[in-house]
Amino acid sequence: MKISQEFSKYAKTYNTYNVIQNKVIKHLLSKISKKKNKPQNILDIGCGSGSLCKKIDWKYKHFTGVDFSPGMLELHPRSKEVECIYGDFNDQTLFDNLLTYNYDFIFSASALQWADDIDCVFANIKSLDAPIALAIFTSGTFKTLNKTANLEPILKSADYIDKLQKKYFNLEMEVIEYRLEFENNREMFRYIKKSGVSGSRNVLDYKQTKELIKNYPLNYLEFEVVYIISK
Repeated sequence: MKISQEFSKYAKTYNTYNVIQNKVIKHLLSKISKKKNKPQNILDIGCGSGSLCKKIDWKYKHFTGVDFSPGMLELHPRSKEVECIYGDFNDQTLFDNLLTYNYDFIFSASALQWADDIDCVFANIKSLDAPIALAIFTSGTFKTLNKTANLEPILKSADYIDKLQKKYFNLEMEVIEYRLEFENNREMFRYIKKSGVSGSRNVLDYKQTKELIKNYPLNYLEFEVVYIISK
């Protein structure tokens, strides 16, 4: 299990709250871009508004994006090569339907950490019988924040995901620890609220949140992402 780090400084001029998610996509695609034969029939599980689709820099025959948010799918690029499907990766019916398609590559960037049963989702992805490039946030995300607020992590650990992926895929797993710096704690907590990385978790009341902003000891947030990518 390879571990590396990357540091970034957040700036409001980026005009986006998807700084880390965009880095995740860039890293996933950098691995695939090196391949001589690029994927032609692509599935993106948890595609959102199409960030991954927009950043693919090679020609492909067909791209299928799946997401459970109609609002996100409305924002996704569409063309004769791009198809959007409403579906929840927690629903077995979705994968039963996907088995009628043939894909030569499966992506998922920053989505599978929200699986109700990630073991079941991995089994279903395995059943599609295609190479994969998956990126999953882990319990190392917001590590110091959770400790400061005395909160239990809601995401699975990197070790747990590694054991699970070995059960189904047995690939080399890479872990990247990201740090995103902020000018002040208020900007930091605004990012948490807007970015979606917290999974809409809101377990602190106003007073507790105020105390956390006051006592948080770092000028950055921590993120930990595992990458599981077929060679």
